[in-house]
Amino acid sequence: MKFATILTAAFGALCCASALAQDFPSHPIRIVVPYAAGGLPDTMTRFVSPHMAQTLGQPVLVENRGGAGAIPGTEVVVHSPADGYTILITDVGQMAINPHLFSKLSYDPLKDLVPISLIGTSTLFLTVNSSLGVKNFDEYVALVKSKPGQYNYGSSGIGSVLHLGIAALNTAFGLKMVHVPYKGTGESVPALLAGHVSAVYSSLPSIAAHVKAGRLRMLAASAPVRSPQAPDIPTVVELGVPGYDFEPEIGLCAPAGTPAAAITKISVAVARAVRMPDVVQRFTELGIVPAGTTPEAYGAIIKASYDRYAKVVKSSGAKVD
Repeated sequence: MKFATILTAAFGALCCASALAQDFPSHPIRIVVPYAAGGLPDTMTRFVSPHMAQTLGQPVLVENRGGAGAIPGTEVVVHSPADGYTILITDVGQMAINPHLFSKLSYDPLKDLVPISLIGTSTLFLTVNSSLGVKNFDEYVALVKSKPGQYNYGSSGIGSVLHLGIAALNTAFGLKMVHVPYKGTGESVPALLAGHVSAVYSSLPSIAAHVKAGRLRMLAASAPVRSPQAPDIPTVVELGVPGYDFEPEIGLCAPAGTPAAAITKISVAVARAVRMPDVVQRFTELGIVPAGTTPEAYGAIIKASYDRYAKVVKSSGAKVD
């Protein structure tokens, strides 16, 4: 009798879970962006969320929880109910860099979060002030080597992909550039324009107008393949560093334990959103390559980046405690 009661309860719970999955979503979904408004993750989210809402049949709300290396915003989602109604914008910072940068991190990206979809990737460009007088990457390397320790570079913060990307160039080419961290590209690009630093990594929107005006010059691209928006700029791989890949990977994750049916529905909504003509056009203008992957594909990308950045962070010596 006792076994029959347990079996009946289990069957009832299964039917209830199935019904909830079929009804999902029955109310608005919240996407937490653990970065300030106006940045690349926030911009991408706001382009795709209206189209996701059309597919899902419910409003998709965007909430910014920026600051502290995206940790507080990530924690909000990690500790939210695993029901698909609170999900997280993710990038290599939270998922692949923070675990190796912080000796004590409040979340484990591989255990506490489950992948939904990669929204897209963006190429970074190694950019210098035109006043340096260098016309290409080789000339810049020669200039920096001629005066060890006298040239510096800016980034959006210690351990950011913009920091680690140039730190990897230091290692690969035997350079001794000095790192100067800023609070985002909103500070580092103006510092480059003012001549306070000799180089930065930046996405195209932050530098395009200055490059066109001749104030800045792009020397190399961080992605494995050339950007369609700047096809004349060689990749670092082409310049002699096999496997070099430093590009923001912006995606969506949910708290561990979120029903697979909810994950699948959101993933399908993302895939449709990134293929909408207005999204494709705007992404192209911003130098973003749309993705819209399956959860499994994004999971593989996260794991590969996690393993790769473990080595990058260690070689850079970067630590935040």
